[in-house]
Amino acid sequence: MKRLIIGTRGSDLALWQANFIKDTLAGIGVDADLKIIKTQGDKILNLRLDKLEGKGFFTKELEEELLNATIDIAVHSHKDLPTVHPAGLTIAAVTEREDASELLLILKDCVDVTQKLSLKTGAMVGTSSNRRKAQILALRPDLNIEDLRGNVPTRIQKLRDENYDAILIAKAGVNRLNIDLSEFHVEVVDTTELVPAPAQGALAIQIRENDTELFDLLQKINHAETAEEIAVERKVLNLFEGGCHMPLGCYCKKENGMYEVWTSKAETDEDFPDRLFYRVDRLDGLAEKIVSKFAADRKKPSKVFISREIGEHSYFRKALEKHSIEIEGRSLIRTFPIVNVLDPFYLKNIDWIFFSSRNAVEYFFKLKPTLSKKVQYGVVGRGSEDALRKYNELADYVGESGDIKEVAEDFAKLVTGKTVLFPRAQDSLLSIQKSLDESTKVVDLPIYETVVEDDIDPTAAEVLIFTSPSNVDAYFADNLLDPGQQVIAIGNSTGKKFDEMGVQYALPYSPDEIGLAEAVFGIDIK
Repeated sequence: MKRLIIGTRGSDLALWQANFIKDTLAGIGVDADLKIIKTQGDKILNLRLDKLEGKGFFTKELEEELLNATIDIAVHSHKDLPTVHPAGLTIAAVTEREDASELLLILKDCVDVTQKLSLKTGAMVGTSSNRRKAQILALRPDLNIEDLRGNVPTRIQKLRDENYDAILIAKAGVNRLNIDLSEFHVEVVDTTELVPAPAQGALAIQIRENDTELFDLLQKINHAETAEEIAVERKVLNLFEGGCHMPLGCYCKKENGMYEVWTSKAETDEDFPDRLFYRVDRLDGLAEKIVSKFAADRKKPSKVFISREIGEHSYFRKALEKHSIEIEGRSLIRTFPIVNVLDPFYLKNIDWIFFSSRNAVEYFFKLKPTLSKKVQYGVVGRGSEDALRKYNELADYVGESGDIKEVAEDFAKLVTGKTVLFPRAQDSLLSIQKSLDESTKVVDLPIYETVVEDDIDPTAAEVLIFTSPSNVDAYFADNLLDPGQQVIAIGNSTGKKFDEMGVQYALPYSPDEIGLAEAVFGIDIK
């Protein structure tokens, strides 16, 4: 094989990517040189990306050089590529995907950990991505979003210069450039909370379609699993006929033999996005299925019941009210404290405290505990994480999955040999505790009890959401499901109740308001 010429943009990140491919090729015995090419996106820095003419403003010039045979390979951030290739070009290989999460970098004097994402009220956040803007405003509508252009180091310097209070940036680029972020407060915004752009974190190796010898060679460095996952994401983008500026996130990952796919789509950067989650064992036809769920004429429920009070400004309420779906929120249980004074003995030598519910957080901190600064916190999900923030504490471990077994296994690895305090409900199933290693010391602290309400009225809602096993017991002590009513269960223990009853139900990926919104949006009403 002749010495190849790799075409690349000239930014630090683009050069890292091109050199990574160059080194990878050297590993299979192929030599290459780099050629730096300026693109429209590099030259025009005073306009928002969605104001630039056409598509492919970071890729077009590289593709022209490929077609003119002045380079042999073009290396792209895969998310920058239009979904339709120019005639005569093809993607020969993709790299293993880097972490596709987003980073929120915050100036330390703009941090407020009591708020979601640790940002002070009304903070100015820099991003030029419509996708990021729509999703971040859904989580924090009080924020002010301002345009942010430039390569990764330039964007970070603009934050350093205090042009913004915070900026949103892809974690992949920061990881690749190994940038020191110690001067900022860094929040990792997980892919389940802010859905990445299709193919975010993967590199595309583009060549001429007729260069079959090079195509065959590049299969040695192609990462097949990443290629399979991003193909779904890009097909969704293609079916929506969207470009880089469409407020669309789509992310697919393979977990335990199943494909998990999240999609977020808004009409504009200020529109509240719709969210959808699928877990499937095969990808055939999935992109088409996802896109069909976003059809404007698809029938949605007119009313949803949930066994919890829902705040006026909550994410879940806004997600449903966007589609004129009425919410009937009422708790079917009451909770009472069973510990009024906390014995300091319980807090001696504690390394971790784990909360499996919001109630556990609130009842524990009402006891005004005196805690060591070394104490770390684990929470079952984002709902408990948000409750913990209200007490000016950040979670060191957050269970992202709605599967309590997965959360228990992940947490168990973190706390081997440590002492863990579990403030809990009196009737807790102890799922986390049962998964811990024998070397882990458990300090058990039942601090509240649940009491089921009597004479629960039925609901005529098409969708019923149950937030705990106790709420299931309370409702079905007096009522039955009507034909056509569909059930969503929050968490495995609630789902287990329905398994015992022989009732079919949907299980959200995460037991929080985003997970609930995804589950309701995914339900088909006949």
